[in-house]
Order: sequence, then C-alpha cells, then structure tokens
Amino acid sequence: MIVPLADRVQRSFSRSFGTYHEAAGQQVQIADRLVQELCDTAARRHFTSALELGAGTGHLTRRLCAEFSFGTLIVNDLSPETQLVADAAGAMFLRGDAKQIEWPKQPDLVASASMIQWLPAPAAFLRRAAAALAADGWLAVSGFGPEQYRELAQIGSSAKAPGLLRPDDLAAAVQGDLEIVATGETVQQIHFASPEKVLKHLRNTGVNGRAQKVWTKSCLLQFSREYTRRFDGEAGVPLTYHPIWIIARKRS
Repeated sequence: MIVPLADRVQRSFSRSFGTYHEAAGQQVQIADRLVQELCDTAARRHFTSALELGAGTGHLTRRLCAEFSFGTLIVNDLSPETQLVADAAGAMFLRGDAKQIEWPKQPDLVASASMIQWLPAPAAFLRRAAAALAADGWLAVSGFGPEQYRELAQIGSSAKAPGLLRPDDLAAAVQGDLEIVATGETVQQIHFASPEKVLKHLRNTGVNGRAQKVWTKSCLLQFSREYTRRFDGEAGVPLTYHPIWIIARKRS
C-alpha cells in the first residue's frame, strides 16, 4: 500500500520531534532571517489575527512572538506534538494538512518557514494565502530551492522534497494579488565527518519523510562509498541548503 506523502511527512517529523529542535540549525537561521525581513519591511508590530502554517517545533513561532504581538495567533501543523508549541506561545493549535484544513477568515499575517517545499503545488498554496489575507495583510514565507540537498539528488536519493522553487517562482505566484516587498535566497553547505553523519542529520530533522528506501547494510555501504567518492574534502562531506523567502503585502 502506498502511504500518502502528507502521512509519511507527518510520521517522519513526529518521530524526530524530540531531536529536530536541536539538530535543525539551518531552519533556525531561516526563521530568524524571515522574521528580520518582516521586521525591516512591515510598519506594524501588532497583528490582529495571524496564522502560522507548518509550525513544527516552533522556531518561527518563538521568533514571531519575540518581535510582534497578536490579538489571535493560530499555529498549524500535521504533527500533534505542535500542541506544546501552541500552548507555550499562548496560541490556538489547528492540526491538519495545510492544503485541506479550513483557514481562519482574513488573517492579517500568514507566515510559514521551511514547510512549503513539502507541498506538491506550493504556488497554488501561496495563491490561496494571498486570497485569504485581509486588506493590508502580510505574507512571510520561506521554503527551499532546487539546489537543496543537491548531493543526495546526484546519487539518486528520493529524499528531496517535491516543491522546490526559486524566489522568482514565489513572486510570480502572488504577483497581481500582493505587492512583492522582498524576496531572497542563499546557497550554503554544512559539513559532516561522514555520510553516516549526513543520514543521522536527516533523520534527526525529519526530512526523510518522502524517501521509502529500506536501508540494508549493503545499501548503506554503497551510499557511504559513493557519497565519499563524489564529495569528500578537507572539511568532510557536504550537504547543501538552499533557503528562499518572500515578504509581500496585500494593499488596502
């Protein structure tokens, strides 16, 4: 039986919930960057109604709460464990698939970090967010671009997320509905002592939810040899991250 992608992702992130927060250093930086971009561009520091989608362990939630105040803050995620994040932030928790759940009416902030790449149609998701926003509402969303985990892609891994876009794609999705205030991207590598450490990092951050491969001892050995042969260097073996983001505003 083929398990739907959303279910696989939810199970993977739930299994890694206890390790994700400490292991997801790149995701912390991305949440920090997204909030800083919003602080630099949004004139307000209070939102009447805010919706965060794919909140996970709360990296973005905490940063938003540190910089902004909210009349109502609703955090969403597939994983039931995110209830703890909502409780700590004094927020409401809306569990479920962000593509399918009913969103609150006319939030004046829709935010999401490191989630839209897991959606099969992220552009359609962004258009839904644009339509949902109240007049003078703000959109702050980050995801990952096509260079994400390029090493894994080059050796045939299926772990790559399906919805990898470039910043121009984010802007094009909402152009005409929203004023594009800022977009951006960075490409950076982190290094590990061995390919096995790369796999441990992926497990601890729950980003192997799309992969269905069963790791036998021989498969692991083959993966390690090929990864080392192709990518080993003085700093160890790399793994590439390609964060992208958009800040946009709905005119009154």
